[in-house]
Amino acid sequence: MRIGLAGAGRIGARHAVAMCALPEVDALVVADAEPCRARDLAARLAPAPGVTALDEVDDLFRSGLDGLVVAAATDAHACLVARAVSARIPVFCEKPLASDADGTFQTVAAAAASGVPVQVGFQRRFDAGNAAAREALASGRLGWLHTVRSCSFDPAPPPAQYVPTSGGLFRDCVIHDLDLIRFVTGREVVRVMAAGANRGDDFFRECGDVDTGSALLVLDDGSLGVVSATRYNAAGYDSRLELFGSKDSIVAGLDDRTPATALPERGEEPRAAYSGFMERFADAYDAELRAFVDVVAGRRGNPCPPEEALEAFYLAEACELSLREGRVVGTGEVRR
Repeated sequence: MRIGLAGAGRIGARHAVAMCALPEVDALVVADAEPCRARDLAARLAPAPGVTALDEVDDLFRSGLDGLVVAAATDAHACLVARAVSARIPVFCEKPLASDADGTFQTVAAAAASGVPVQVGFQRRFDAGNAAAREALASGRLGWLHTVRSCSFDPAPPPAQYVPTSGGLFRDCVIHDLDLIRFVTGREVVRVMAAGANRGDDFFRECGDVDTGSALLVLDDGSLGVVSATRYNAAGYDSRLELFGSKDSIVAGLDDRTPATALPERGEEPRAAYSGFMERFADAYDAELRAFVDVVAGRRGNPCPPEEALEAFYLAEACELSLREGRVVGTGEVRR
């Protein structure tokens, strides 16, 4: 299988390593808007057979690809996906599909019209704990669900230059929690109430963003969801999902590396906390790319189609609108 990779930055490099480890992938073709980054990545992967770098991203579409992994800058996603499906090349695309709701809607429509698989990179769906939580709820073990809570706590803020183009905390970060809650519960969110705060660096406020945020979600069966995120959790990266039902309660993402101290303390030496999302979800990143190879080979259906990404984007839009206007927002207000 010959796979192309558009984008040789941090997440692109991580995906490249994962692709090289898959036995089905015998050729990996890398390109980046900065050709030197593609060449550097190919050089670092040199022990792996079949890795080559191209000078232009456009050259990927003349390379006889069986599939394309899109890990380029956000503003390039929609165009790359559209070109790939037009060329009948299955695509794995990091979230978001586009930088705004209209662009996301148009990309979803183009993918649907083509019939070409487009898998979106919501890696938390592939985390073993989150998958087990979904199965536990579906099995009836929890009884009826009354509360679901999800958090995304980063140990340190991103670079200041990233924030103006990030889309804001809810679109950039909380969107993973929103997608996960839909995925695990199988329910839709009907309204949200979001709030945010700035207690850290000024550049978040200057960009109209917040460094900490929470949202209360009302699901279509009456159960409640709570999502929380911050850019300042110096204890380490923390991503947990908690489900509370009439019969039982469960948590995914709680282990001896979770950066939270149980009180009273027992004097035990803790393990090093997770340094970031790429370490916390390392197995999930590998699993989603294994799934993509299976999609390309026709061995399984698409586990995260564009329509799912659009739904998560709508929820993030609703949260941003609620944050700006200080009111409850029905999700129907933001749908196209």
